[in-house]
Amino acid sequence: MNDADVSRQIQQMVRFIRQEAEEKANEISVSAEEEFNIEKLQLVEAEKKKIRQEYERKERQVEIRKKIEYSMQLNASRIKVLQAQDDVISSMKEAASKELLSASHHDHVYKNLLKDLIVQCLLRLKETSVLLRCRKEDLHLVEHVLDSAAQEYGDKANVEPPEIIVDNQVYLPPGPIHHNDHDIYCSGGVVLASRDGKIVCENTLDARLDVVFRKKLPEIRKQLFGQVVA
Repeated sequence: MNDADVSRQIQQMVRFIRQEAEEKANEISVSAEEEFNIEKLQLVEAEKKKIRQEYERKERQVEIRKKIEYSMQLNASRIKVLQAQDDVISSMKEAASKELLSASHHDHVYKNLLKDLIVQCLLRLKETSVLLRCRKEDLHLVEHVLDSAAQEYGDKANVEPPEIIVDNQVYLPPGPIHHNDHDIYCSGGVVLASRDGKIVCENTLDARLDVVFRKKLPEIRKQLFGQVVA
């Protein structure tokens, strides 16, 4: 083989190696491109997922804030309604309290009422000797009905009439003065206690009004405002 043949074979081998290298390089490039595209798609999908999750988290936060705000507004509205209802009931009680004052302005009617209140206290206390307190302006009426009240209690309880001692040192507060209604006052009635002071029966008109209002409050609310819906 001469030099020309050797040169041709070398050239052929070079072309063959170069072609194989180019094909291999092309395969590597295609494979790298595919891997790059797959990796890029995975990264994009991962970022999309993060964005969706973040959006859903913020959306839930918005919904929670809306629910909290709605709940706060609803509670505030309920409180306003309840406050308005309480104001109406308080005004009713205040009006009733003022009406009680008229009861003590009619001596004959009020005198009989005082006797009934005393008898009620005696029936609750069931003591042989009691201490009675009243308003100073009611003292003459109370003294006028003491004996009859004691006798009525004795007849009802089938016992001897009890001893009723009127406290001439400490009196119940007087009736309210219109220009200063915030002072302590008493619309009328009596307070009786056992001699040792351990048992007390408060039978003032104001105490009776409080008892009636507490007892009738559910009925009053229903009559005024209807059935309360939670």
